[in-house]
Amino acid sequence: MKLKNKYILLRHGKNIHQTKLKDIIYHFPDDNPPCQLIEEGIEEAKRASEKIKEKNIDYIYCSDILRARQTAKIVADIIGFDSEKIIYDTRLRDINWGIFGGKHKDEAWAFYGGDKMKKFDVPTPQGETWNDCRKRMIDLLQEIERNNENKNILIISHGDPLWLLEGYIKGISDEELVEKRAEIMIQTGEVKEI
Repeated sequence: MKLKNKYILLRHGKNIHQTKLKDIIYHFPDDNPPCQLIEEGIEEAKRASEKIKEKNIDYIYCSDILRARQTAKIVADIIGFDSEKIIYDTRLRDINWGIFGGKHKDEAWAFYGGDKMKKFDVPTPQGETWNDCRKRMIDLLQEIERNNENKNILIISHGDPLWLLEGYIKGISDEELVEKRAEIMIQTGEVKEI
């Protein structure tokens, strides 16, 4: 896909869901109390900032969820971007697992009977599909593309939304996305240029 702008993707820094609650699904839109970056996540955001510093970022689009907002603030401070100009957008939120928020990942995947491809089209109760999540990411991308040209855009979001967006931009099939999920999935604090 040909884009008019350059995109840098960044997944928020590490929080308790990558450590003590590693196999527990986030509530949507966030845990209560909200999930914060742990010290390691703060350091990841600082390291990511050093990689982003020379990219001459014109705009930062960020999920409105606390862990992403914290990451964006760290990055903005380090790269000299006015944090008042960060654009927070609900379309960049993590995927909504509905009734499985707060439950073990195995329980959520059991809903699909072991067929991860169903997650593209079948929502969990009170949740959304991967296609739903991808659609909101594409809507935002298309909006940015309509309104900008030759800009350096930093997008700060969550694992699944960024994985789906990268797949869309690169034309990766759903089957390959699922098959190579572990190697394509952006890690916490990781920077990817598209």
